[in-house]
Amino acid sequence: MVDLAFLLVTFFMLTATPTEDVAVVVDTPSSVSDRKLPDKSVLTLTIDKDKRVFLSTESQVVKIKALEQVGAKYGVNFTEAQKKKFSLLPDFGVPVQQLGSFIDMSSSDRKAVKQPGIPIDSLNNQMMAWILAARSANINTFGQAPYIAIKGDGMADIPTVKTVIKNLQEENLNRFYLITDLENKPVASN
Repeated sequence: MVDLAFLLVTFFMLTATPTEDVAVVVDTPSSVSDRKLPDKSVLTLTIDKDKRVFLSTESQVVKIKALEQVGAKYGVNFTEAQKKKFSLLPDFGVPVQQLGSFIDMSSSDRKAVKQPGIPIDSLNNQMMAWILAARSANINTFGQAPYIAIKGDGMADIPTVKTVIKNLQEENLNRFYLITDLENKPVASN
């Protein structure tokens, strides 16, 4: 029994991939929909209750290509070390101009920083630049467009959510998932 326990512990330690903590934790609203989000090729936009928007995707290659493309658009260069560190971040919510210094921080310093969110206003819509770059990178890498998911806090600012959806629709990205928690369905009684 002890050998089996040590084998299991060793297995989980060797197969687990270390990741940093997510930038923001949101409490999603509940719904009765039991439709599942795809496992791969998902771009997730997280909206917290403080009107901040964060972006995440699981593919390191897509993250690096999107970083290069958005950096080029805004005239910001990143080193190879910064690209590698960025590809390991689970999500982020800072303007591209601040991203280099954010990436260079230690993991504990990044956790302590309150990220301002990716700009979504009409004059500086970096969120759409990131989505379009990540979408292009995903198509070039995997041959398919990624799914887009919006994960909003139950107390999220409704105008912020509407702005995110409006920005997606302006680029003809009309199909996206809304991430919710599964609510217990009422049982029909006879």
